[in-house]
Amino acid sequence: LPEFGLRLDFRPTDFTQVNADINRLLIRRSMQLLDPRPGERIADLFCGLGNFSLPIARLGAEVVGVEGSEALVERAHANAARNGLAARCEFHAANLFETTEDSLAALGRLDKLLIDPPREGAIAVVKAIDPSRGPARIVYVSCNPATLARDAAVLVHEKGYRLAAAGIANMFPQTSHVESVALFERESEGRAGFD
Repeated sequence: LPEFGLRLDFRPTDFTQVNADINRLLIRRSMQLLDPRPGERIADLFCGLGNFSLPIARLGAEVVGVEGSEALVERAHANAARNGLAARCEFHAANLFETTEDSLAALGRLDKLLIDPPREGAIAVVKAIDPSRGPARIVYVSCNPATLARDAAVLVHEKGYRLAAAGIANMFPQTSHVESVALFERESEGRAGFD
């Protein structure tokens, strides 16, 4: 990820985005929308090997990454160390499909949240957000428009967020598959959007 001065190592069996150019675009747009700042604590859920976590840390925020795969958590730790960001990153293995309000609260204070789930979406995560102390801003990266719509409905109609911006990236040209990026903010947050 040259724009952020990062190198992410992975193994052939690790999940990575297959289209490097579009992945860089997704990261750039996600960072614009998330707007990580020094002093903030941001969770990256379904963090994989640090694809979004390390750019967040490079921009000065403290990151807690959570991923279901122990192997990817190990890779995220190694990538953070290799890029000189270990002091701003922590990674944990957990089954995010079983997220509860208590398990989300156990991550500590979260100013912002980035969610990048597999096709199944992140319904347990969004249902576990406590509306009284949830993050001010959520960036949701999705490879499945149907589960994004389902999870967005919970955030907007049950959790007190508004959809502030949305866009798509053509990760798989000449197919029907797209990656979506959506920004959710509390009503009190300022307006943001795509440039």
